[in-house]
Amino acid sequence: MNNKITIAVDGFSSTGKSTLAKALAKHLGYIYVDTGAMYRAVALFAMQNGYIGKDFVDTQSLINSLPYIKLVFKYNPNLGFSEMYLNGDNVETEIRSIEVSNYVSKVAGIPEVRSKLVEQQHEMGKNKGVVMDGRDIGTVVFPEAEIKLFMTASAHTRAERRFKELQQKGDQVTFEEVFKNIEDRDYMDTHREDSPLVKAKDAIEFDNSNISKEEQFQKALKLISIK
Repeated sequence: MNNKITIAVDGFSSTGKSTLAKALAKHLGYIYVDTGAMYRAVALFAMQNGYIGKDFVDTQSLINSLPYIKLVFKYNPNLGFSEMYLNGDNVETEIRSIEVSNYVSKVAGIPEVRSKLVEQQHEMGKNKGVVMDGRDIGTVVFPEAEIKLFMTASAHTRAERRFKELQQKGDQVTFEEVFKNIEDRDYMDTHREDSPLVKAKDAIEFDNSNISKEEQFQKALKLISIK
């Protein structure tokens, strides 16, 4: 490929969007943007400031605080990928917790939050040569993307993957909690009024319930190579 393109990777939670997007970006020498990390960081900010809890969301206070939320990706050469910084602090580990996962879809459903982050995402990918993953990249952020992939897998398969990840990190969580989180996020992501999770008409669907990461990578790379 001589000319750089935009690659959008959308799909449900825990479908391996980030894993595939990172691998593609590294192989192609492209910029990788994890938009989910951005929403997770805002959710963490809301938690830290008491704007969200089990039974409430102080939407207006969070909206009022948006100008004071600074999100930056900083490349970590030791890890080989960029980490999320929230107002100067590295929050890459904190934003992957089950607590943040329980709240991120609620925060992502706030139109003002989406507007702020989509604006930043546009800026990050304006020169192409980017692989961006999320929920609405191919439909809202970059509807003109040359390659659009839509990732899916059964809820049970995704919960098993996520449960193993959390166990490896030492998180005290049950499989039932993870499975419920997956189902709840699926519902909220697909039913929110602003930019719901839907497959773009020209997106290629990837059901990776029964294929390896390497098979998935090679399949995606083959599609990209013919562009």
